[in-house]
Amino acid sequence: MITQSKRSQHGWLKFTAAGAVAAISILSTGAFANGCPAGNLVADGQGQKPGATMPVGVTDTVLDSIDLSKQKVALKDHLFRIRRLVIQPGGVVPWHSHGDRPALIYIVQGEITEYASDCAVPIQHKAGDWSRDADISHWWKNTGKKVVVLISADILHTGSDAHTM
Repeated sequence: MITQSKRSQHGWLKFTAAGAVAAISILSTGAFANGCPAGNLVADGQGQKPGATMPVGVTDTVLDSIDLSKQKVALKDHLFRIRRLVIQPGGVVPWHSHGDRPALIYIVQGEITEYASDCAVPIQHKAGDWSRDADISHWWKNTGKKVVVLISADILHTGSDAHTM
């Protein structure tokens, strides 16, 4: 029984180490940089400038959330939530900050352009891509002819008045 447990532990460590190496390899390539093309990552605020301030053609549906104040992390006034955003052709997710709201965004369907405060050029995302948004500001626009669907998982500070798109 102990031998089996050690084997499982060893296998898990090898799996974890392999995953860490793969993640470091991906993250260390210039092409990643949160989707910003190689050589275009700049200091926050030196990249794309604010765009639209109001949503256009966007349906934002909270699928579920967890009150983090009631979890072991005990993060008062914060929710971990997952949302589905549907952006129509020509639609805009307006300029907003992730200064205190880290998010992971997965592009489920379509193609969309992101204008991020830490990238010198617009970022093209397509289905299967993802964006890691923390400590930046950005806005998105569907410049195509097809509907775009995003899944966003973020930590929302419920006590702030900040725009939460």
